[in-house]
Amino acid sequence: MASITEIKKKAASLREKIKDADYKYFVLDDPDIDDFKYDMIMKELYELEKEYPELITADSPTQRVSGEPTKVFKTIEHKIPMLSLSNSYNFQELVDFDNRVKNILEGAEYEYVCELKFDGLAVSLVYENGRLKTAATRGDGMKGDEVTQNIKTVRSIPLTAGNKNFSDFEVRGELFIKKDDFVKINEEQELRGEKIFANARNTAAGTIKLKDPQIVASRPLNFYSYFIYSDEVKIISHYESLKILEQLKFPVNKNYYKASGINEVKEFCDRMEEIRESLPYDIDGIVVKVNSIAQQEILGSVSRSPRWAIAYKFKAKEAETKILDIVCQVGRTGAVTPVAELQPVFLAGSTISRATLHNFDEIKRKDIRKGDYVKIEKGGDVIPKVLSVILERRTKDSKPYKIPDNCPVCKTKLEKPEEEIYYYCPNYNCPSQVLGRIEHFVSRNAMEIEGLGTSIIQIFVENGFLKNFADIYDLKKYRDRIIDMERFGLKSTDNILTAIENSKQKPFEKVLFALGIRHIGERTAKLLSSHFGSIDNLMNAAEEEILIVHEIGPKIAQSVKTFFSDRKNLELVNRLKKSGLKFESEKKQTKLNEKISGKIFVLTGTLDKYKREDAQKIIEDLGGRVSSSVSKKTDFVLAGSEAGSKLSKAQELGVKVLSENDFEKLIK
Repeated sequence: MASITEIKKKAASLREKIKDADYKYFVLDDPDIDDFKYDMIMKELYELEKEYPELITADSPTQRVSGEPTKVFKTIEHKIPMLSLSNSYNFQELVDFDNRVKNILEGAEYEYVCELKFDGLAVSLVYENGRLKTAATRGDGMKGDEVTQNIKTVRSIPLTAGNKNFSDFEVRGELFIKKDDFVKINEEQELRGEKIFANARNTAAGTIKLKDPQIVASRPLNFYSYFIYSDEVKIISHYESLKILEQLKFPVNKNYYKASGINEVKEFCDRMEEIRESLPYDIDGIVVKVNSIAQQEILGSVSRSPRWAIAYKFKAKEAETKILDIVCQVGRTGAVTPVAELQPVFLAGSTISRATLHNFDEIKRKDIRKGDYVKIEKGGDVIPKVLSVILERRTKDSKPYKIPDNCPVCKTKLEKPEEEIYYYCPNYNCPSQVLGRIEHFVSRNAMEIEGLGTSIIQIFVENGFLKNFADIYDLKKYRDRIIDMERFGLKSTDNILTAIENSKQKPFEKVLFALGIRHIGERTAKLLSSHFGSIDNLMNAAEEEILIVHEIGPKIAQSVKTFFSDRKNLELVNRLKKSGLKFESEKKQTKLNEKISGKIFVLTGTLDKYKREDAQKIIEDLGGRVSSSVSKKTDFVLAGSEAGSKLSKAQELGVKVLSENDFEKLIK
């Protein structure tokens, strides 16, 4: 009989064989054993672990699909923010990007690395002691949902990785579904009589958020890595990081290229656009990154986008189809948006049957009519829109589109404010607006109340349970009635009520965004909540005080004041307060520094005590602004070592120059 030591060695050997086979099959696409032999090795390991369960390890290939379905996805804070990229749509915009890089780097030599931009879902993988510890989605860039169990089902992602230099590290990459696999998934959905998926990207994103890892494992998810970070090793360039990922046996797409200038970047973009259709996966452009990590730090970021990278988007794909009808939708703000109902046509990976017409001025400008044949495209390969009318196919009895006088939902006479392009339904109680406000309130980026989808909200509105979003927190009094309704029951009802209760823990910035104030997006809500610290401070602030906040303009300030001057909105806020929602920031509000608030800073040279983005955050938190160029409007230039032309220009213009010591005195 074999000793326990020999059995351990046997199990380790089998795991290594499976890991090697997975790498050759899923990463190299060059398998060296057939499926039968692979299954036999897996079966042998499974039987061994079944007989000796104490030998089972978390990273064993038998554990890729295991455990109970996830009930709630935890939130993980990213150690390094997962920034989103600015987009460019033509070569001139690439040149403009290159000029900005050139100016900030002040004449230093630099190069780019170009990679394919996958139409997928960004994820972060954290390894400790060479083992996959956690996996998370991008989320809002600062925090994402933990999806570790689901990620473990993706066979191209190693459960163990590393070497003597890399044991604790983070890898980032893109999850996606290949074109052929997506077609097969929809064929299977159709055979089962289930809903057909719209596109591969949304299918991948939806799959990784499923609660049962076994279902996730049945979907053919793929992964390409493009970033590695470790406190243990200083990586000097992005190109080097891709090579390290390959050495650690992570899947890296081979179509990356180091370019010495923007013209070489353009040549690579053109080559990839030519072969785009022949690739087995969807791409919508090229990601262009400054290669040097040190130069990336100098360039820093603005808002949530790095200055050292940009996405070059390919020209959108086009198709021809017929407009069957033009209908109007009413949003949560009352804005009326015309939509073209189309003869279904397949375009860029999905079937299109509707396209936005934006506004009535757009219809008039393009002379779009019911019955017209039109060219459509997916803007950024995502949103379908009508490009132009094919006039030679227009029928003689065609009539121009007439703007409706009344709301298509509640029949209230429409209004058009001066200096606005949209028509509005002024009826606050218009059913479409009520539904839209509630949908926005419960949406994923707002209060994220799972189970309250559009159809469920409609049922609750029709039954009189919901007249506004504050009513959501009184739904528990209808519990018994909901349980007895069709489509519901004890479990589903209590799941919704639990999700409603859990939403009370959402931070103030999410609650502020959920209120649906016009022009207040996620980032603006975050800026306002951080600056004012509480809803009361914001409600009582004058427009001038709101305008002090960086990135806040007159339109936003006026919108905030208009919202909180409405009695109905104040009543809703008070009801939400009584329900226990958070209307104060958890973090202590940073007090504005009078010497910095409203001042414009420019950073130049290498700072010893701060990373550029850290110095920028300090300035912005204290009410200042950071600009990339020196002008007469600049108040301070913070100069580190090897400061170049910006320092010279500051001295020439008489702008005050700060050392790091001066800066520290100023911020205190």
